[in-house]
Amino acid sequence: MSEPSDTLTDPRELLLAYLDYYRATLLRKLDGLSDGELRTSRLPSGWTPLEMLKHLAFVERRWLRWGFLGEDVDPVWGDEDPETRKWAVGADESAESVRALFREECESSRAIVSGARLEDIARGTGRFTPPAQPPALSWILFHLLQEYARHVGQLDVVRELADGATGE
Repeated sequence: MSEPSDTLTDPRELLLAYLDYYRATLLRKLDGLSDGELRTSRLPSGWTPLEMLKHLAFVERRWLRWGFLGEDVDPVWGDEDPETRKWAVGADESAESVRALFREECESSRAIVSGARLEDIARGTGRFTPPAQPPALSWILFHLLQEYARHVGQLDVVRELADGATGE
């Protein structure tokens, strides 16, 4: 998937196109890594590429299903395991099952956004406790976009350290 066209002028289309671009780029960055590399950390913080993918699946869940729609979703913070470390992926979780979780959450997010306007206000009372004002969908989507851009950039470094691959 290539970067969205520079002729896009509709803010909604542009925002959604960039979100899908970064979602696809994230998956592409993981393609070709062995299971061992997907589960190996190359950074002092300790996270692995597979843990990053799981984290972003839960980011989608937290911000759109729980935060925007107000769905009662369990687990909401699926990337915090008090027995191990943040973003843990268990030995019983396959790379494909984490990819499937990510794809499912992205599809759910797309369906939520397709039925809403950018100016709609989040209903997620659990995510935004008073006195905090729930944000509009546009703010949530921009937040997701910046989170993807940051994490894909981190994954760029990890991938280069793993096997020398560079580029988007």
